[in-house]
Amino acid sequence: MKTFEEIGIREEVLKAITEMGFENPMPVQEAVIPNLLSADTDMVALAQTGTGKTAAFGLPVIQKVDISEVQPQALILCPTRELCLQIAGDLQDFAKYIKGLHILPVYGGSSIDSQIRSLRKGVHIVVATPGRLIDLMNRNTVKLDKVKYVIMDEADEMLNMGFTESINAILAQVPETRNTLLFSATMPKEIARISKNYMNNPQEITIGHKNEGNQNVRHMYYLVHAKDKYAALKRIADYYPSIYGIVFCRTRRETQEIADMLIQDGYSADSLHGELSQAQRDAVMQKFRVKNIQILVATDVAARGLDVDNLTHVINYGLPDDIETYTHRSGRTGRAGKSGISIAIVHTREKGRMRDIERIINKKFEKGNVPTGVEICEKQLFNLVDKLEKVKVEEEEIAQYLDPIYKKLEWLSTEDLIKRVVSLEFNRLLQYYKESGDLDIPEEGRRVREDNGGDRRTKKRGAEAGYDRIFINLGKTDAVYPKELIEVIKNNTKRRIDVGRIDILQNFSFFEVPESDSRTIIESLNGAEFNGRNIVVEVAKDEKGGGGRGRDSRRGDSRRSRSFRDNRDSSFGDDRRSSRPRRDFGDDNRRSRKDRDSSGVRTERRRRG
Repeated sequence: MKTFEEIGIREEVLKAITEMGFENPMPVQEAVIPNLLSADTDMVALAQTGTGKTAAFGLPVIQKVDISEVQPQALILCPTRELCLQIAGDLQDFAKYIKGLHILPVYGGSSIDSQIRSLRKGVHIVVATPGRLIDLMNRNTVKLDKVKYVIMDEADEMLNMGFTESINAILAQVPETRNTLLFSATMPKEIARISKNYMNNPQEITIGHKNEGNQNVRHMYYLVHAKDKYAALKRIADYYPSIYGIVFCRTRRETQEIADMLIQDGYSADSLHGELSQAQRDAVMQKFRVKNIQILVATDVAARGLDVDNLTHVINYGLPDDIETYTHRSGRTGRAGKSGISIAIVHTREKGRMRDIERIINKKFEKGNVPTGVEICEKQLFNLVDKLEKVKVEEEEIAQYLDPIYKKLEWLSTEDLIKRVVSLEFNRLLQYYKESGDLDIPEEGRRVREDNGGDRRTKKRGAEAGYDRIFINLGKTDAVYPKELIEVIKNNTKRRIDVGRIDILQNFSFFEVPESDSRTIIESLNGAEFNGRNIVVEVAKDEKGGGGRGRDSRRGDSRRSRSFRDNRDSSFGDDRRSSRPRRDFGDDNRRSRKDRDSSGVRTERRRRG
């Protein structure tokens, strides 16, 4: 393994990073730094978040800046205010012993006037979010004509956040002779396009494999019913008493709801999402960084740029739609050489997406069993024993209080005292899990095989126990998919509804909700609109004509399918009547005539008798 001195880091920078605890370069640093120091070259570097990318581009840029020319010579673009501040802070630490080097973070949510004043005084390196930099360019207050290096950090995140046009506008204003360095955790198509359009024969450096997950992260999943997701989350939090992690949710509303429930249940938690003001976000993130909060419940966008090295867990409260997002989520743990766990709480409909993620990140998800009440209580009790063993005793400070305490408790034996300490700490937990059931869904059982003369047929499963299966007249033709369907439900109901299995078909769909919520769903959604189309819902019927807890009638499904193809704007009742095959009416008429004929024969016989 090489040293920083061997890969070209000069003395004053070496002194600063040694004080920061840097010993040997990490793989991405060892690969990137010598190339940037030895030649002017464009580069695409693919490496996971937390692998030392800031030092990989920051150390050589600091060394190559001309201090005598007080104009922006290096421009570092990043997606969020938090990452902007982090990078600028790291660069200032690296440059601690380089006199006269000025580094300026430029970002939204802060006074633009103060940033303009700093630019006028003169800076060498600008670290910026694209939106604020565009504002400064439009005011003609930042000059980019002397920029020699453009670095895009977390480039895939910037593109995901919609900064493509801003990046194009910025790159069009910097000299064509600059070197462009692109750092990313994943390699989506947009990154390849920027590489082709704005870079000159870029050198590509990949640490690991493209889109591969962090090697220090263990990937696990728990398979539960949709209605049991929150209960599973609580059990995971209880099973890991020292958990310090992020729970990722898909929507702002879900994020706030999960955080509120955790807080109400006594957990050290808070939320982070786009509806919070910048001041609120800063306060939450500061509390999380200093571990006043153990569990942060966040959306993907809000958590971008949150730089915390010691996360023990990342929990996916449902899998994201794209693999790149999962890669970024899981990459927030297992950083700086430490190990971490990425957990996915999934229901049966998400297993296919999980297999796709496994294939791309080249990692296998381990099947975990949701901890039982007995396992949780045992883990918590031994955690308490560990704390008791390791607690620091301040002998002098507590000496004056011990005599009355001894007298108060002298009638208790050691065994009684231990029992009372444990009971004081754990009565609530023991009571809560006293009769708790198993939350796991067995891996098998999704398909039922029937032996019919050697012919094996697959049955369609009915609604889960305690759930009703609901029909809705929206499908793929209406651009409705699970995400959109959940939004329709949330936007039209006044309280939280747990949605179970979802089946999206071409012209209509089915979804499952708790039986207690069926009436609310039907009353709330019937008559509502989606993209100008009236919504119709009802409890789906099984083959025997019962409620949603039996199997779906395939004949009924096909009737509805035909009816919506025939008449997309009609009501559900009209659809059912218009979709019945003509021969059914003919059969009905023939049966009626036959009944009348046989009745007439019987009447005539009675007369003759």
